[in-house]
Amino acid sequence: MERNLENKTVIITGGARGIGYSTADKFLKKGARHVIILDINEKQGQASAETLKSKYGVDKVEFYKCDVTSDLEPVTKKIFDKHGYIDVLVNNAGIYNEFMLQKTIAINVTAVMEWSVKFFERMRKDKGGNGGTVINIASIYGFRVDPFIPIYQGSKFAVMGFTRSFGHPYRYEKYGVRVVAVCPGLTHTKLTVRSKMSDDPSVQKDFEDTLETALWQQIEAVSNAIVDVFEKGNSGTAWLIEGSKPITEV
Repeated sequence: MERNLENKTVIITGGARGIGYSTADKFLKKGARHVIILDINEKQGQASAETLKSKYGVDKVEFYKCDVTSDLEPVTKKIFDKHGYIDVLVNNAGIYNEFMLQKTIAINVTAVMEWSVKFFERMRKDKGGNGGTVINIASIYGFRVDPFIPIYQGSKFAVMGFTRSFGHPYRYEKYGVRVVAVCPGLTHTKLTVRSKMSDDPSVQKDFEDTLETALWQQIEAVSNAIVDVFEKGNSGTAWLIEGSKPITEV
């Protein structure tokens, strides 16, 4: 039952568009009982929720405006008071901006850890929870290295280390909460449209040349991979989805 999405209640951060929205759609198609979209973009979040409601039913989707760096306690209180229990958390909210170091760490690292810990405590079986799954969206840059985007790479390396330790089989056996990571390769999203990473023109050009020859994929390949990882991944593992190829463990 842990790896069956039917009747699961799911939270997706950064779920108003892109990979998060597509994942919500895929989870509902797989039979999720209820999907809660969290996003800082209220207008887009409400519109996305309405689109999914028209497709799957008005009782299937909910939206909360949420800044993952500051709204953890008030938003989770509302959700827990209303729903009681959450089965799956997808930490999808993220930022790519080499010129905003502190904000990158706040969103890509600190928030991922804080939200994971919060839901882990709620899910853990040794304290009366029912178990559950936390899916952290890392990146191909969480284990591959190039010289171009060290701030983003550092943030995703942190997500990988946290996921592997927090989801370690030792902890899974003790607490019954599964923690896995998905590592998308280069994907056509709004996050990758603005690709400036250096004020040095020669470095920027080399980066752009690298992007032109890289394997790219569409958003749907990643959301399909997230479903696959939910259904197949053991706790503490990380999975690559690159160039729309089948997922592989890394």
